[in-house]
Amino acid sequence: MTFRDACAYVDLVHRHHPAPQGHKFSLGVLTDDGRLVGVAIAGRPIARAFDDGFTIEVTRLATDGTPNACSALYGAAWRTARASGHRRAITYTQHGESGASLRAAGWRHTADRPARAGWDTPSRPRRNRGTEHVARTLWEVTAKDAAPLPVLHDRTPQTPQRCSARARTRPRPTPATTRSARACPVSGRPTRPPRTPQGATRTPEQDD
Repeated sequence: MTFRDACAYVDLVHRHHPAPQGHKFSLGVLTDDGRLVGVAIAGRPIARAFDDGFTIEVTRLATDGTPNACSALYGAAWRTARASGHRRAITYTQHGESGASLRAAGWRHTADRPARAGWDTPSRPRRNRGTEHVARTLWEVTAKDAAPLPVLHDRTPQTPQRCSARARTRPRPTPATTRSARACPVSGRPTRPPRTPQGATRTPEQDD
């Protein structure tokens, strides 16, 4: 099935998503009399951590409600992916969708993703599409030799690095004319100012 025809069908019947930007392949399911009742579009995974060259994502699936059309498309998508060398296929459902069609096609529930306020980030600017604040469920089907999916972490700003345990140890006593050891030096060790030569006196200006 051509990508253009699949996108036109998605725009016509999909409930909450527009057509995607690209694909690796698109599939359609027909009734006995040749009527198109559903399409599936598969492409590279949206999450960069999953884009390992062996994983494909069903980014859109839309049907007119014909029984068993969804499970037929999910099954066909995985067979097509396996034939092209992929070892894993993934997809997402929104909160409130049972995933019965995925289970019927042999897919399994892998993880739950919490709702997000939006998808716009400095590295990947995006506009809101009306699907924000909705929790999602990740599903997958794999070959026997597939490696496990990497764990996705929340990219929150990291806290400043603290001093190491060695740097926090109490410094040794120093002469009263010198400064105390500085805390948290770059080298990880307390640093001391140079000692005053014997017989010399340190003026206040030397300490500033």
